[in-house]
Amino acid sequence: MDFHEFFNMVREKFIDTDVSSIDGKLAIQINLTGEAAGAFYIEVKDKKLSIEPYTYNDRDVAITISDTNFKKLMDRKADPVLLFTLGKLRVEGDPGRALELKRFL
Repeated sequence: MDFHEFFNMVREKFIDTDVSSIDGKLAIQINLTGEAAGAFYIEVKDKKLSIEPYTYNDRDVAITISDTNFKKLMDRKADPVLLFTLGKLRVEGDPGRALELKRFL
């Protein structure tokens, strides 16, 4: 699966996520490695969710993870804290903001 196919799968899965409990702005960039390498961002602003296939310069946090492990997170077959502990998920920026991603997963 290439990046665009993978991104479309992610967007389709999460675009209807209820983000009404997230106050303020949250911007998370996901850097994928592996077969579907690329970057996309998830932003919540004014209680509206955007998922776009671009890098985000004003992000709160960037997460680097393989496409395989991100898919496992989406399917709830992996724990993000465990992946972080094992070095399979890297966080650049505010780790507390990275935990907000658990709301989507």
